[in-house]
Amino acid sequence: MIIDAHCDVLLKLWEEDISFKSSDKLQINERKWKESPVKVQCFAIFVPPEVPDDIQFQVALEMITIFFEKIIQPYDDIKFISNKQDLQTLKPNERGAILTLEGCQVIGRDLNKLKTLIRLGVRAVGLTWNEANAVSDGIGEKRGAGLSSFGEQVINILNEEQIWTDVSHISYQGFFDVIKRADYVMASHSNVSQLCDHRRNLDDKQIQLLIKKKGWIGVTFVPYFTRRKEPVSYEHVIEHILYYVEQGAEDCLGFGSDFDGIETYINGLEYITGYQEFQNALRAQLSTDQFIKITYQNFINKFPRVKE
Repeated sequence: MIIDAHCDVLLKLWEEDISFKSSDKLQINERKWKESPVKVQCFAIFVPPEVPDDIQFQVALEMITIFFEKIIQPYDDIKFISNKQDLQTLKPNERGAILTLEGCQVIGRDLNKLKTLIRLGVRAVGLTWNEANAVSDGIGEKRGAGLSSFGEQVINILNEEQIWTDVSHISYQGFFDVIKRADYVMASHSNVSQLCDHRRNLDDKQIQLLIKKKGWIGVTFVPYFTRRKEPVSYEHVIEHILYYVEQGAEDCLGFGSDFDGIETYINGLEYITGYQEFQNALRAQLSTDQFIKITYQNFINKFPRVKE
């Protein structure tokens, strides 16, 4: 059993009228998902930066409609997950789908838009993508500023509503600002900078603060976050997992594949079905307890919203 905290299927379904059930253009479609060991999949709302500011929120709402109409409603065995109780009560034949947000540019400076997204089911909120927005600078903004006053208000709402604050993509300074203020912190798809020096990865100081904060970290399958040289295989992903474990993060660790958000792939992890062989290789490197925690239990334990 696997829980995966990040994919961009909604973006592809929004960009093109393709079938979630069977489209070969998707790394995760319904058929591939069913053939994989993934029990729960998070689906990110990511509105591209080229979408004009005045319709960013509208596009986010369109993606939520796609989530419910193309992923949840057509399938009796795919359940919308809103809280920890939903996760814990999934039946053996059922799979769960969680809605997340990647980038608060969609809310502009309007807290009511954030509250609306939460009411519609968003359970983890990435504060930025790579660019700056009203909440914080992103990791790609050379100014490198942290949280704004508005950003602090956003986190206050996420704390009150028991929603994860996601620090993947945020500026370096923003990361530390979030650690000080947020009650529920995750890095949904970030690898180890010590093994692959990319701006999106976490350094040892950040890893230790996430452990101390009892946060959650999703190891990602982005090849250029995993290894500088090609080819990149799932054995290199396992190296990142083992590094996190050596740092003391075994209670904080999981997966955030970024399937359908990438155009180059790790060998053996081209589709969600690759999780089968990958988890078999991972099992050989970990104790049974570590394997269970990393594949799914940590995510369930740390899911902030216990019930409605």
